[in-house]
Amino acid sequence: MKIPFFKLHGAKNDFLLTYTENAPATGFPEIAVAICDRYTGIGADGWMLVDRNSGPGYDASIRLFNPDGSEPELSGNGTRCAGALLLRDRDTGEIRIRTGAGVKQLELIARNGVEYQFQMNMGDIRVLDLSVQIQGREAVIIDAGNPQCAMPVENFDFDWRAAGRAVEHDPKFPNRTNVSFLRRVDEHTVEVRFWERGAGETKSSGTGSTGAAMAAIARGWVTNPVTVQTPAGPLALRFENGVFLTGPAQFIAEGVFFYVIINTS
Repeated sequence: MKIPFFKLHGAKNDFLLTYTENAPATGFPEIAVAICDRYTGIGADGWMLVDRNSGPGYDASIRLFNPDGSEPELSGNGTRCAGALLLRDRDTGEIRIRTGAGVKQLELIARNGVEYQFQMNMGDIRVLDLSVQIQGREAVIIDAGNPQCAMPVENFDFDWRAAGRAVEHDPKFPNRTNVSFLRRVDEHTVEVRFWERGAGETKSSGTGSTGAAMAAIARGWVTNPVTVQTPAGPLALRFENGVFLTGPAQFIAEGVFFYVIINTS
């Protein structure tokens, strides 16, 4: 079976995108596991189905699958990648994309060849618990359209990946959680490392950056606006009549994935 794809990244958070009309009708989790494998597949932090049909209040829809086959509600970086694909031949414009966390509005504010810069309205971000202990560490629990657990640290000189894995699977989170470890840099800046549910370590995260920035503001560590320093570079967040994230999306490649269906019967 041949599955066409576009590969894009949003701040080195990479995704494979396929139009729904070019995808099989079923078997999405299994395909995601295969196509996202970095050795036997194309390799990515997620596989996304993009439906170009519009509906009430939206211009297109997306479904995202993690490398382990699970389906998260939302990816900020991934949604920007979908925006770049849907506005591929535009230099400016707006688009409303329906996600598992509701409709998100994106504004294309700049383009340079295959690189796009978007401002995305992240929607209603809520602090669910301002101070809680998880796995022996202080944490702030955030609803950023998907579950976020933000944990303040002094530095990253510890096995934060193992800590992130443990927090992801903590009993407090029956559906698992995304984890961010954040270090205050100055009044408007935090530095963050990300452990994402179903994907593991990622170079950046749009919803993770949003959750970390919201946690830092709620605890009084920083003030609006906030720059989130990620291993892939900065993401800018503005908290003003909503939460707005500004960040890039860039085309990498396009091609065809040869999906082999293994018959175990």
